[in-house]
Amino acid sequence: MSSFGRVIRLAIGAWALLLLITAAPAPSLAQQINPTASSVNERQLLQEADRIQGRVSIPDQRSSVLMQPAGREWREFRNVVLRWIGGVAIVGMMAVLVIFYLTRGMVRLESGRSGRTIVRFDTFERFVHWMTATCFIILAISGLNITFGRPVLLPLIGFEAFSEWSQWAKYAHNYLSFPFTIGVVVIFLMWIGGNIPNKVDVAWIRRGGGIVGHDHPPAYRFNAGQKMIYWIVVIGGGLVAVTGYQLMFPFYVTGIEGMQLAQIVHSVVAVLFVATMIAHIYIGTIGMEGAFEAMGSGEVDVNWAREHHSLWLDQQMARTGPGGSQTQPANAAAE
Repeated sequence: MSSFGRVIRLAIGAWALLLLITAAPAPSLAQQINPTASSVNERQLLQEADRIQGRVSIPDQRSSVLMQPAGREWREFRNVVLRWIGGVAIVGMMAVLVIFYLTRGMVRLESGRSGRTIVRFDTFERFVHWMTATCFIILAISGLNITFGRPVLLPLIGFEAFSEWSQWAKYAHNYLSFPFTIGVVVIFLMWIGGNIPNKVDVAWIRRGGGIVGHDHPPAYRFNAGQKMIYWIVVIGGGLVAVTGYQLMFPFYVTGIEGMQLAQIVHSVVAVLFVATMIAHIYIGTIGMEGAFEAMGSGEVDVNWAREHHSLWLDQQMARTGPGGSQTQPANAAAE
């Protein structure tokens, strides 16, 4: 009987031990995939890694990047910082020019018109200039739409019209980039000889270039101000072209970080380029009497050339003589 009791006690003990084991908390599967764990915590993961990348079966392994934290910084730049840079640069330039015009007015020909003209730019030069300028204006408007269209234009014209306009603006921006680039290259080659800075440019800047006050410092075919515009067009145009083609043909040259950098450079240079060209357009139209004729008809009044480009006029006169083919009565060109 005692042995039977020991067996009973042993069975009860084994049964109790079994109950104890089954009741004990086993390692939970939920704990292994706890969504708050550091291994799957998005914020910590983004801080510790420069990207979240998976695996793909297609050849382009760059498509395996699922999340890239630097993209948030890029989005903040594009939606906030860039709008401030562009707004201050463009609106600020326009405000300065309005104030300057109201205080200084148009730079007039102090000696009046002579009635004789001299060829300043030939047909090919004017064609390249206007082709590049026309492309630039369309590129500027369509490009600014990317940055300012949604907050400024969309509330005015509505979703449907804005969508249609943005689509055509994108096509124009992409396709007109090619003739614009060609124009920048030709301008660089065509006018490089006359746009090398020299001592005359230093004196021209010190004397205000004839814009400030009524002084008319001597200059060759291109004065210091025009040389600045030339190099802004060549360097700025080159930068927006190179970075623009990177954006048009993504991932051929660089990864996502390079694409973001290209967009930043492209947009910043573009808005500063636009602001500078607004000043250039002002001087070439309402800012200076007789300036538009240089790229309009290609001929300028001799007195205009003497006041603004006296050294160039002396060179032309020495080459052809006072009565040479370079100068003619103003009405002769119209005939």
